[in-house]
Amino acid sequence: MFRRARMLSGRAICLSDQFPMSKVEEVMSGRVTFAGLPPVDLGADVDWSTNPHGNRSWALNLHTLRWVGRLVAEYERSGESAYLRRAAHLAEHWTRENLRGGRGVSPWAWAEHAIALRAPVLVCLSEHVRTRWLWDGLAEHGELLADPALYREGHNHGLDQDVALLVVGCRLGRARWRDLAVRRMTASAELAIDEQGVLHEQAPRYGLYVHRRLGVALRAIRESGAEPPQRLVARRAALEAYIAHATQPDGYLVPIGDSPANVRADGFPHEGPVVRVFDAGYVFGRTTWDDPGSAHYSIRFGPGRALHGHEDHLGVTYGAQGRRILVEAGFHSYERTAYVDWTRTPQAHNVPVVPGAFRPGTPTRLLSSALGSSRQCFELSDDAYGVTRTRRVLVNHSPDLLAVHDSVPAGTVRSLWHVDPGLTLVSQDDGAVVLGDGDWRVTLLLFPARGRALLPGTISLGYQRTAETITVESPEAPDVLTVIVPGTADPEVSISGSLMTVRTPGGPVTIRRPGR
Repeated sequence: MFRRARMLSGRAICLSDQFPMSKVEEVMSGRVTFAGLPPVDLGADVDWSTNPHGNRSWALNLHTLRWVGRLVAEYERSGESAYLRRAAHLAEHWTRENLRGGRGVSPWAWAEHAIALRAPVLVCLSEHVRTRWLWDGLAEHGELLADPALYREGHNHGLDQDVALLVVGCRLGRARWRDLAVRRMTASAELAIDEQGVLHEQAPRYGLYVHRRLGVALRAIRESGAEPPQRLVARRAALEAYIAHATQPDGYLVPIGDSPANVRADGFPHEGPVVRVFDAGYVFGRTTWDDPGSAHYSIRFGPGRALHGHEDHLGVTYGAQGRRILVEAGFHSYERTAYVDWTRTPQAHNVPVVPGAFRPGTPTRLLSSALGSSRQCFELSDDAYGVTRTRRVLVNHSPDLLAVHDSVPAGTVRSLWHVDPGLTLVSQDDGAVVLGDGDWRVTLLLFPARGRALLPGTISLGYQRTAETITVESPEAPDVLTVIVPGTADPEVSISGSLMTVRTPGGPVTIRRPGR
């Protein structure tokens, strides 16, 4: 049993701009829209067990009450008391109908993340409503947030728990909760974010989320009358380089791991080197900053899959001349479907696949890198299929060209290339696949060419949004070389011994063919 709260209060730290921008008049009429799904009419008295879309994210959003928090924020902005009355009614009704451990209560009602996101709503409401049910509700939420058995250390949920515990502790005058929240969020940040700024959740979108939520946390600490620990400030600042490098020239994050393809990352400093190797498992490179026509690429390596990561090691994404070319399946949703499961597999990424059983969670080593101003080379390796698979990547700028060589010491390997759905097939012959967007062309050359296949594919454009695309599958061979030449449908190729020269509209590029 939780300890009842005293009807005495400390400061209400209400950062109401953190609540989603719901359509207030719709919420007043009982209509809500969550997770980009069609609106739902909840009615005056909500059935809190409902989940009309059968969607996990929708159910979580219902029980966070953040949409109710928007009513409180609108009351504070406009002074319209009807908004406050409706917010108080919904919060009280939720409290009465969702007794912890009660029969028929949705499992989402007391999920740890729902608790963390709901508690700040109750704090904001408590600034204007002083009733026993609300004070006791805050105390119950605080005790659960402080419970070490429920705490998600080093996780974005844990950060939300810390923010919530801090504001509840301040409101109820429990300094030990506030102090615990600050200690935990500092230790968690140092666990979750390395010194280079990489979030260990293995998805750039979560780096963006944690950066934003740490901003909320720092504001809450200051409003509590304390000074944020410099260690916490430093880890938030470190995230900015990771996010900036993971942002493509069109302003959207690379859809690596559970990162939707339609998430923008604006406002981060674009400075420093244009190529960055992050030890936690990322290479990000571009031709130049702040040019929509810049090339951009990513390569994955490092520790095995964890948290929001995918089995994408050795995976490459690539775009040039204002177009995305190589993309990956990306993030679709948190639903438990065959397609969502597939998006996390190697086959959903631009990787070399070896016949045999795949070993999930295998780490990948970056063996070498050479970072020239107009040309970068990388060599990576792992044994995810029980045999050493090696990928060598060459990226050339001015002219743009990407070459990838995959090999195994015994047996065969095949390379998978998922192309952007904006590209359509123009032509194919024994040596080349030409894709186009309007008058623009890009050519994929595969060596060997015999046995190559063009397969239908599906990638995610955003939350529960998909598009049909083309997957180019190389033949199975001991080694496969793929050369991608943007901006032309007919690059000339000449071979002399171990050297291959590709003549592009911007000039020739010479490639050394490993192992030949």
